[in-house]
Amino acid sequence: MKIYSVTDKEFAPYGRVVTGYDTAALAAALAATPLPEAGTAYVSRDESLHAAPGSEELAARLFGGMPAQLGRCSGRNTKLNCLEYHRDSEFNLGVNDFILLLAKQDEIENGVLDTSKVKAFRAQAGVLIEVYATTLHYAPCHVNAADGFRVLVALPAGTNTERPDFAPAGGDDALLWARNKWLLAHPESSEAAAGAYVGLAGENIDIAGDLA
Repeated sequence: MKIYSVTDKEFAPYGRVVTGYDTAALAAALAATPLPEAGTAYVSRDESLHAAPGSEELAARLFGGMPAQLGRCSGRNTKLNCLEYHRDSEFNLGVNDFILLLAKQDEIENGVLDTSKVKAFRAQAGVLIEVYATTLHYAPCHVNAADGFRVLVALPAGTNTERPDFAPAGGDDALLWARNKWLLAHPESSEAAAGAYVGLAGENIDIAGDLA
């Protein structure tokens, strides 16, 4: 699978590189967070990131003054498994280089996305990126298994927390997996086994062989 860079023109429909902000203290706090020995771990709001000098102001600027949370995803991963979207952008920054597997919301047809539409993008360590609301994404992939990944996940406050308690009535309700989180799972994923909406068809992409 071809792996593009977030600095390539191919990334433009999915997101952008954000410049001009001092993220050094936030990156240092992120580097000090735990790295699981296997699999991935997600924390929707990490207080150590919020405590980093300048991080609260940065979060406010990224979301135009809206209440925001600075969370993180860390671990080791090479597979697609699922794709999700929110009603807003997500901001990411990695301690090490990491790879995102992305598609577009408008590529969903009749509630299903063909995984042949997915593209891979490598984000360089310390580079802040915005992933647009219309971009389907999920857990990052590592570049080096020994290093794993530690990635900032900045979102509006409450995102990815407990699912609202209401019965599906229309729209995208069937895909709602958590607060402000709509999910399409691959049939082979653990999320599908747990009852998530199966909305990915085709290969469950694994980039392990593309990381040489």
